Amino acid sequence: MKTIITTKNAPAPIGPYNQAVLTGNTLYTSGQIAINPISGKLVTEDIAIETKQVMENLKAVLGAAKMTFENVIKSSIFISDMNNFTEINRIYGEYFDNETAPARETVEVANLPKFVNVEISMIAVK
Repeated sequence: MKTIITTKNAPAPIGPYNQAVLTGNTLYTSGQIAINPISGKLVTEDIAIETKQVMENLKAVLGAAKMTFENVIKSSIFISDMNNFTEINRIYGEYFDNETAPARETVEVANLPKFVNVEISMIAVK
């Protein structure tokens, strides 16, 4: 059994997927990119601002499932340029306590949806 999680505080899906799916106590988020949910516009003028928008979108999705970043057990980060890693990692790290941070991989890819610079998905458990 699965429960679809949606919120207007994160960008609406642009294809045949949902913002997140809850099954049992486990939440699987779709990858979030830096779309401002209010304006619908991409926020890509600076990698720090872009990463912050991605994390705020994920925060909204987690909140819709009554979870926080404390519930996250795994993150997947996809970036278009490994030269942005340090700044992405810095912003990402502001949302976690180092002692309880989730497992994670960071992968450089050729392209991302809408040609953004970073996309992040998460798995969280209640």
